[in-house]
Amino acid sequence: MNINFQHSLAEVAFGLHQWDYIAIALFFIILSVIGYVAGRGERTSSEDYFLAGRKLPWYVVGGSFIASNISSDQFIGMVGAAMVYGVCVSLFEWANVATFAILIWFFIPFLLGSKVFTTPEYLGKRFSPAVRTVFAVVTVISNIVAFLAAVLYGGALALQGLFGWELWPSIIGLGIVAGIWAIYGGLSSVAWTDLFTVAVMLVGGIAVTVLGLQALAPDGGGIIEGFQVMLDRNEATTGQWKEAVDSNTQELAGTETYNRLSVIQPATHPLTPTISMFTMLLSVSLWYNVLNQFMIQRVLGAKDMYHARMGIVFAGWLKVILPVITIVPGLILFAMKPELLLLEPWGDVKPAADKGYVQLIQELIPYGLRGLFLAALFGAIQSTVNSVLNSTSTIITFDLYRRFWRPNSTDRQLVVVGVVSSIVVLAVAIVIGRFIGELGSGLFEYVISLYVLFAPPFAAVFLLGILWKRVTAPAALATVIVGMASGLGLKIFLKNSSSHPLWLDSFPNQASILYLISMSTCVMVTFLTPPPKPEQVTDQLCMNWKKMNIFSNLGDRWYKSVVFWWLAYSIVIGLLMLYFTGIFFPNR
Repeated sequence: MNINFQHSLAEVAFGLHQWDYIAIALFFIILSVIGYVAGRGERTSSEDYFLAGRKLPWYVVGGSFIASNISSDQFIGMVGAAMVYGVCVSLFEWANVATFAILIWFFIPFLLGSKVFTTPEYLGKRFSPAVRTVFAVVTVISNIVAFLAAVLYGGALALQGLFGWELWPSIIGLGIVAGIWAIYGGLSSVAWTDLFTVAVMLVGGIAVTVLGLQALAPDGGGIIEGFQVMLDRNEATTGQWKEAVDSNTQELAGTETYNRLSVIQPATHPLTPTISMFTMLLSVSLWYNVLNQFMIQRVLGAKDMYHARMGIVFAGWLKVILPVITIVPGLILFAMKPELLLLEPWGDVKPAADKGYVQLIQELIPYGLRGLFLAALFGAIQSTVNSVLNSTSTIITFDLYRRFWRPNSTDRQLVVVGVVSSIVVLAVAIVIGRFIGELGSGLFEYVISLYVLFAPPFAAVFLLGILWKRVTAPAALATVIVGMASGLGLKIFLKNSSSHPLWLDSFPNQASILYLISMSTCVMVTFLTPPPKPEQVTDQLCMNWKKMNIFSNLGDRWYKSVVFWWLAYSIVIGLLMLYFTGIFFPNR
C-alpha cells in the first residue's frame, strides 16, 4: 500500500556541482530516448496506446508497478516518518505480501481472462453498468485530486525547498515534463521509462543509505558496524535517544512505552495499529494495488498471465528492498539527530525530520551523487504522474466517452480522445495543484481521508464478487452507497466530537470499521436479492471453486516458477517481520 506523508523543505539550500548537473542531464536524455523508442508507433491502435499492445514482459510489469507506487512524498516523507515512528513504517511496504498474494492468485486470472481495458469495465461485466459508472467517476476524480494534483504540489514544494524555485512555475514545469511521455506513447512509454526510473531510484537511495551507515560506524568502520550502531541507538535505552522517546510516548502511540524497532504497535498508534492492519490490507491496500487503475494497468498490459503474475512477484521482491531507501535512512537520522524528537510543538517534529534528511544528504553525499539522488527524486514524481495520467485517460475514453457519447468509435478516435483527455486532465491537475496548498497542513490528511472514504466499499465488492458467485448487482451498488455514506458520517462525527476514543483517530482503524460495514452490507443485501444472471458469473469473471480455475501459466522450470519465487518472497518478508516484532529488541 502507499501513504502520503506531508513534508516541508523550506529554507534548506541544496548545493550542486557541475557533475550533479551532468548526472541530471544524463537522466533526462536517457529517459527521453527510452520514452521515444518505446512509444514510437503506439498510437496506431487503442490496445497499443492504452495497454502497450498487451506485450509487456514481467520485469517491465513489476518495475513499472513499483515506480508508479513511489512518489516524491513517499521518497522523502517516509524517511521522516521512520525517523519519528521507527521501523513500523516499513509495514507500508512489507505488508503488501498479503495483497500481492491475493492479486497473483485471485485477481489476475479474472482481470486478464475478462479481456478488459479497465477495472470499472470488469465491475460492469460482473455486476452492472451503474456500478461501473460510479467507480469510473470516483476513480477519475480521485486520480486528479488525490494523486496528480497532490504529487505535483508535493514535488514542487521539494523543488522550492531545495532550489528556491517559485511554486507555480515548478508545478507547471513538473506537470509538462513528467506527463509528456504518457501523452506521446501511452502505456508503453510509461512502463519502459518506469523501469529505468526505478533503477535510478534504487541506486540513488541505496547510495544515501550506505554513506549514512558508514558515517555511523565508529573509527571508519563499514556498513555492518554502522548498522549495529543504528539499531543500538534506535532501541533508545540510553542517553539522548532514550530521552527523545520517553518524552513523546503519548504522541508516538498513546502509551507509556514505545518500541521503535517493532512492527507490532498498539491500537492507538496513528500509523500502524497492528489490530487493524489486516483489514487495512483488505480495504485500502486492496483498492490501491488491485482496483486502482493506475497501478493495475501495466498488469492488464502484460504479455500473458505468466508475465502478469511474475511481474507482481518481482514487484514484491522490490518491496523487500524499498525500506533500505525509505526506512533505514529514517533510522539513521534518529541515530544521528535524536534531538529532533524534542521539538515543541509536536507538529514541528515531522517537517524537521524531512528537512533533516535533506541536510543529511548534503552532509554525506558527494557532488555528482547529489545529482543522481535528485534524478531519483524527479523520477519518483514523473513515474507517478505518467501512470496516473495514462490510466485516467483510459477510464475517460473507455468507461465514459465510448459508453455515453460514441459507442461505435474507431480505434483512431479512441486514441485521439486518450491524447486529448490526457492533456485536459494534466491541465486541470496543474491548476488544482497550484491552489491545493490553501488547505494548509491538512492537505495530506485530506488525501488519506479520501482513501478511507471510498476504498473499503469498493474493495469489499471486488473481493466478494470474485470469490462468491452469489453476490448480486444490487448488493454491490448498495455496498458502495452505504460504505461511502458511513465513511462520510464517520468523518463528520470525528470532526465534531471531542470525546471519541483515541484509537478512532488512526486511519487504519477507520478503514477497518468501514470495511466491516461494507462487507456486512454486501452479504446481507445479497441474500435479500435474486441471484445474478449466468453471464455475470462465468469462469472468466469469478472463482469456480469446483474447477479451481486459477492454477495455469505458472512457469515450466523451477527457476521460472511463479510459485517458487512467490513462496521465497513470502518467506523473506515473514522472517523480516518476525525479526522486528520486539522479540529481538524487547528493551522498550
